[in-house]
Formats: sequence, structure tokens, C-alpha cells
Amino acid sequence: MIFAHEIPSGSHLYFGESAKVKRMMEHGSALLLEKEGYQEISTPLFSYHQHESFGSKKPLVRLNDAANHEVSLRADSTADVVRIVTKRLGRSSDAKRWFYIQPIFTFPTTEQHQIGAELIGGSFEEACQTSITLLSHQRITPILQIANIAIPRLLNEKYGIDLDAIKSMHIEAITASGLEWIEKLITIHKVEDIGDLYDFPEDIAYELKKIQQIAAKIDYKRIVISPLYYAQMRYYDSLLFRMFEENSLFATGGIYEIDEVRAAGFAIYTDACVEKLIQKGTNA
Repeated sequence: MIFAHEIPSGSHLYFGESAKVKRMMEHGSALLLEKEGYQEISTPLFSYHQHESFGSKKPLVRLNDAANHEVSLRADSTADVVRIVTKRLGRSSDAKRWFYIQPIFTFPTTEQHQIGAELIGGSFEEACQTSITLLSHQRITPILQIANIAIPRLLNEKYGIDLDAIKSMHIEAITASGLEWIEKLITIHKVEDIGDLYDFPEDIAYELKKIQQIAAKIDYKRIVISPLYYAQMRYYDSLLFRMFEENSLFATGGIYEIDEVRAAGFAIYTDACVEKLIQKGTNA
């Protein structure tokens, strides 16, 4: 029996203090982003193209429109924002920085609130630094993990390492490749661990150098490097980042290309932030 007051697993209920913390965080973030020249956008809850962002349709909550075309609930904001801004709003707005405050929904009943932004033609540095600023404003300073998805793709496509082994960080399967430099790549956790780029093949060294260069530009103390990290979103093709603490993920972002449009973006995970802020308030 399902009682009238029950909510589905994976959904979020905010009330009292938590609702206030969420509202204040979203309002404060909006003010900061507007000050930096971002314009706000709220995309439709339903989308025809969400499957293009994921490796499979499994994460999508799917249904049909009046003409029986398949649509899905918004499971990712990035692709829709880029397409709407460049194809639908292109003639009416020349703005390049857009932010949104809205939830996404994944199968079966998972709801995730986000504060995100897309920078058309923008840089990784700006996306990453803006995420740091928004979290720092809430006095949240998690670890910043920098990666480059081009590296695991090269390992799979050129050097024959199984992609599932990379995704799950199955060290034995990765080292079984017999590549003389693979163990050094696996043990990289800090920028200084990269060492001499001549120890790596030219293509891997080229992608590692991107990590070196961007890490030197980011004004943040808690940086780790993860050359083998693989993100699930299809559109990422180079540098990307995550910000986390223990089991909580607070932000992700990176640079990507969608329909030949180069951009950078990020998402702040509101639910994790609200939980952290309430915990800090309780422990104060």
C-alpha cells in the first residue's frame, strides 16, 4: 500500500529550514551570475533530444507527445540550452553566457536540483573558476578533480584498453595492457606527479600537458588530477572537472561540442549543497 503522504524514492521534499536554505542559495547564486554577465534561461521540462547526451536511453524517463513522438523528461540541461540559444534564440539574442536553476529527472524517479551555466565559446578556466566562486560563497570548499576525457578515449581506441575497465578503474585489467608507461599514468594524482612528459607517447603527453597548463591557472588549493576519469556525458571531449567531498558530489563541468558549437559549462548540485549547509549549521 502507498499512503497519500508518501513521495517516490529519489524525489526531494524541502520545507521549513531546508526550503529557506535552498531558496537563499539559489537567489544568491543568481545574483552572482547576473553580476558576471550571465542571463537566465528556463528550458522545457520535456525534450525530444535527451538521448543524444547519454550513452543509452536507460537513464531517461520516456513518454509520448500528442503526435506519438517519443519525448523524455529533462535529464540534462546542457544540450537543450545550447540548441535553444543557438538555433531558436540566435536571432533575438547575442548573449553568450546563460544560467539556469532547475531540476533534472532520471529513471525511475530520481530528481536532482541544479544551478548550472553554459558559456558559448567559453573557456574551461572560466567555467571551473565560476563554480569555485559559487561554492565558496556558500563556504563549501570541496576537492577539485581535473581530468581530460581524451586520455581514456585514446587508451581505448588506440591502445586497446577496455573502456569498461577504465570506467570502473579495474587496475589489473588496465595494467595488463603491458604498456610501459601505463603504471605511471595510473599513479598521477597531483600536477607534479606528471613529471617528464617524454615518458609518455606524444598523443598522451599532449593531453596531459593540457591538464598541467589549466591546473596552473586555476586559483584553488585543493586540486587533484585524475587522467583516467571518464564522464558519462557524450558531449564532453577534453578537459572536465568534478568537485566532491567524501561521498558528496557538489559540481561538475567541462568543455564540449554540441552541433559544432564549442562551449564550456558547469552544474552545481543544489541538493548536496543544501544538505552540507544544514549540516554545517547544525554543527555550528
